[in-house]
Amino acid sequence: MAGRVLRPLPRLKPFSRLQVILQHVKMSEHTDLTAEVLLEKRGGAGIITLNRPKALNALNFSMIQQIYPQIKTWEQDPETFLIIIKGTGGKAFCAGGDIRAITDAGKVGDRLAEDFFRGEYALNNAIGTCKKPYVALIDGITMGGGVGLSVHGRFRVATEKTLFAMPETAIGLFPDVGGGYFLPRLPGKIGYYLALTGFRLKGRDVLKAGIATHFVESEKLPALEKDLIALKSPSTENIADLLNSYHVKSKVDQEKEFILDEHMEKINSLFSANSMEEIVKNLKQDGSPFAIKQLETISKMSPTSLKITLRQLREGASMSLQDVLTMEYRLSQACMRGHDFYEGVRAVLIDKDQSPRWKPASLEEVSDEFVDNCFKPLGNNDLKL
Repeated sequence: MAGRVLRPLPRLKPFSRLQVILQHVKMSEHTDLTAEVLLEKRGGAGIITLNRPKALNALNFSMIQQIYPQIKTWEQDPETFLIIIKGTGGKAFCAGGDIRAITDAGKVGDRLAEDFFRGEYALNNAIGTCKKPYVALIDGITMGGGVGLSVHGRFRVATEKTLFAMPETAIGLFPDVGGGYFLPRLPGKIGYYLALTGFRLKGRDVLKAGIATHFVESEKLPALEKDLIALKSPSTENIADLLNSYHVKSKVDQEKEFILDEHMEKINSLFSANSMEEIVKNLKQDGSPFAIKQLETISKMSPTSLKITLRQLREGASMSLQDVLTMEYRLSQACMRGHDFYEGVRAVLIDKDQSPRWKPASLEEVSDEFVDNCFKPLGNNDLKL
């Protein structure tokens, strides 16, 4: 070593130094990008971690593009026995889709307004048809797109921190990501109620409504995950047994009555009408404090969204998940062509004045013909699953 002369490194010319810096920035951007979702194999489990805590793990297009092929790969891999999906940051599992990006794209006719929904619904379908047991740890906020990443899977584990909602009618959209499939299949008319009002369910109520399959205390999730990973060549039944063993030991809010219990009779009768106008009429005639509260909520929603949503659920009740997602893709593109989605996003997410000016402004002005058009096939542009 002592005999070698260490020559100083040649000084980089300013231009090539700039190139090196740019290259470095590019690479760090790239690593940030790939870090939005972490995909790893541990033991017999494939683990998906949504990793945008500052954005409440909102699902964007690049995350969809990474998660979908990974699920398909793990599905074919004989050494992968289950898939676990979770979020980072402690606040949210996934607060929804990246609505801002879709809005910006839709306004200028960018392809993303098509590609995002195509990709997202294909991912929802991949989860719904996945041959490997799929375990979603829905700890924290789980709304919209986050519901799509969990509810179609075999197991959904809620905690005391879970906050579930499908709030789309408030932004001129509709409860998509397969909402037309799972919502009408919930007990009674709960799904219709949740879809039209955007009502939020918390903690154990998410289980009681039939959205989650298990309830486990938030602080026990790391141990549960460790035990899931350690299972040797587990069957679906082995996984269910392990989840059940944690579920029965969870005592938080065990004695609490389901928040909608006292209203179930009213929900089932008032929300079973064939049209939005009839539902409103039922609520007015009922006149109870509960009914008046629902009227107030519904009056703030996009009339177009309400009509589309009611029909989406009524039709979806007897359709396969694939047919529902195909129908919802048509509806998504109708919303991209319309007015209320952009206005809803402006009022709720951008200006935050919470005063959307819907067009049309009343249910009566939303014609059946207009609604029919939203459901029309898109020919070659239809979603093919």
